[in-house]
Amino acid sequence: MDLGLEEKVCLVTGSTEGIGLAAVNLFRAEGARVVSASRGTAGPGDLHVAADLAQPGGPEHVVDAALAEFGRVDCLVNNVGWAEIHRFEELTEEIWERSWQMNVMSAVRATKAVLPGMRERGAGAIVNVSSTAAKRPSPGMPEYSVTKAALLSFSRLVADLHAKAGIRSNAVTPGPTATRAWLEEGGLADQQGEREEIFAKVGAGRPLGRMATSEEIAAVIVFLCSDQASYVTGAAWSVDGGTVPIII
Repeated sequence: MDLGLEEKVCLVTGSTEGIGLAAVNLFRAEGARVVSASRGTAGPGDLHVAADLAQPGGPEHVVDAALAEFGRVDCLVNNVGWAEIHRFEELTEEIWERSWQMNVMSAVRATKAVLPGMRERGAGAIVNVSSTAAKRPSPGMPEYSVTKAALLSFSRLVADLHAKAGIRSNAVTPGPTATRAWLEEGGLADQQGEREEIFAKVGAGRPLGRMATSEEIAAVIVFLCSDQASYVTGAAWSVDGGTVPIII
């Protein structure tokens, strides 16, 4: 199947590991030119831009660099995010603010920066990486759940506002995915207890019986950016092994 991504310029935030890295690799396999972005100075894209995406000016800097190099951004994947295990009672204003800036405002700023060019060309695709926790809040990640729900609302807002300009905006809602955030020492598994027990419990909680791989999430992201999804906008695609039922 030809996805129509040859020579498209695709910007992926938070793209040096996990879902973001898998998306970069898939875009490049389809012949796209990829801009990767993270706080590190090296990355997997044809162009990598170092920036703190949680700070004002960070996402705009990445978009400006992409425009200077390639002249346009055809696809934007707002993937960067942050999660930790917390009880609601222990959340501080600082934690709420950090989550809001990383999980919501990074996407708002990047989207605002690419919209003028997309509107001028009459085409563009935006995919926002949310979470199943946006649909069914996780008691262990309250601030993450709330901010990812806000990202879903923002994604739909952009779809409604800019559909007539040829711009599509969709979201994906992954369930637990086998990335460094879960697997590394001190990561989400270790924060909840004995890691092997946690992994077994998390896997058993999915109808498919396991966590997702980054490549499985990235495949849906790349499809939503492609010409094959030309009539898909304003949607939130569950990629969660059947965890959260679709509400019609």
